[in-house]
Amino acid sequence: MKTITIAPLATPRSISLAVWDAVTHAPRLFLQTSEHPSARRICEAGIPFESMDDLYCAAEDFDALNAAIAARLFSAPEEDVVYAVPGRGVGQAQLETIRQAAEAAGVQVVLLPASGYAEAALASLPVPFAADSLRILPATALPCRLDPYVPLCVEELDTRMRASEVKLALLEYYPDEFPVWLCTMDDAGDYSVRSLPLYALDRQEGFFAASTLILRAAAFDELSRHGLEGLERVMKRLRAPGGCPWDAEQTHESLRSDLLEEAYEVLDAIDREDADALCEELGDLLLQVVFHAEIEEELRVFNLRDVCTGIVQKLVYRHPHVFGETRVNGSDEVLVNWENLKKKEKHQETVADMMNAVPHGFPALMRAKKVQKKAAHVGFDWPDPNGALDKIEEETHELREALAQQESEARISEELGDLLFSVVNAARLLHLDGELALAASTEKFVTRFTKMEQLVLSEGLSLEALGLPALDVFWERVKG
Repeated sequence: MKTITIAPLATPRSISLAVWDAVTHAPRLFLQTSEHPSARRICEAGIPFESMDDLYCAAEDFDALNAAIAARLFSAPEEDVVYAVPGRGVGQAQLETIRQAAEAAGVQVVLLPASGYAEAALASLPVPFAADSLRILPATALPCRLDPYVPLCVEELDTRMRASEVKLALLEYYPDEFPVWLCTMDDAGDYSVRSLPLYALDRQEGFFAASTLILRAAAFDELSRHGLEGLERVMKRLRAPGGCPWDAEQTHESLRSDLLEEAYEVLDAIDREDADALCEELGDLLLQVVFHAEIEEELRVFNLRDVCTGIVQKLVYRHPHVFGETRVNGSDEVLVNWENLKKKEKHQETVADMMNAVPHGFPALMRAKKVQKKAAHVGFDWPDPNGALDKIEEETHELREALAQQESEARISEELGDLLFSVVNAARLLHLDGELALAASTEKFVTRFTKMEQLVLSEGLSLEALGLPALDVFWERVKG
């Protein structure tokens, strides 16, 4: 079987014996580029090769370039091919294109291991650098999620524009003044190192394919921006011995009201369309999630990663039209699929199972609406809002009868509950949110009452002294 061997040239001073042996004995050798110090060693050795430089000049985009490179590699009839590339290897997109072409042609692809620019750059730093947990990324991989508490090395800052893109991505995690090392390789493969603040990265000269950026691990108090990992660290510190006594004493039960309060404050910020408040309140709500997860981690039951894993798996499972082969026509079918998958996932065999699964801790309006929707799924529902409105009249009459007959408090409460349940039903069939409608009416009442009180006081009168008939007159004045 024909073989294409991808041979990473690393740097001029770190080409491995395996790679050099493959290059010097290649039946047919291709270079990704001849304009690189590592490639010049091949030129000086007089080894015949074919370059891809002309393809880089002619290609309109990277997809076309990768396809052209793969086509050239497969242009040799039956002989094995070695493809020598600078650094630690080809990019993922180009490698995938080559592998797909190889699979179609029945050709084997072998990727030789090698170090890259990062290792050579690290060896050139003026201070010892512990790189046991170092993360190495090509510049093209940014932006991506980073952990500033882990040392980072970014390879292949080949242009000032690329350096600018990298800087902007890093500033999401590191402060402007964070110290970095910019390592630049010369023609002999030696690195020179510049220490500079992150904000000045794209103000430098002499960027080249082997240019490498190195950032040490950041200390917590150095960071001005934080991700979920920072919040976890703070929570662990607060709960640890010597931390905050109040935080250490909290339990799921003691935090219950805080969780509910923070959720309502998020809703309030949304209603007020206050983006700054929403950002703050979402942080407070996220704190509650991390707090509860930390309590369980201390009990060795689950941790925050388990929480994230669970919701990711749930989202993937309940979106087969996105992550699978299911086809849907609009959001209505999405909701139907969601409920069916949820029923299967929760092992709910009857409608009663689904109703009983609605949390009893929900606000009463919310729970009533959700229970009604479960019944509606099997056709137990009014065909339109008129039936629900008629039911409101019926329940109002029954409540009046209970009051007239001086029924027990429990009986009157039952009839009042039936009336409220019917109102929720009407709101649902009108495609309105009863909670929001009631909140708006309450706010309207407060506004009108405030105006009425101001009007009464402006005339030198007292609310308490007027009585209902007189107050109704003032009410109608502000209402009009």
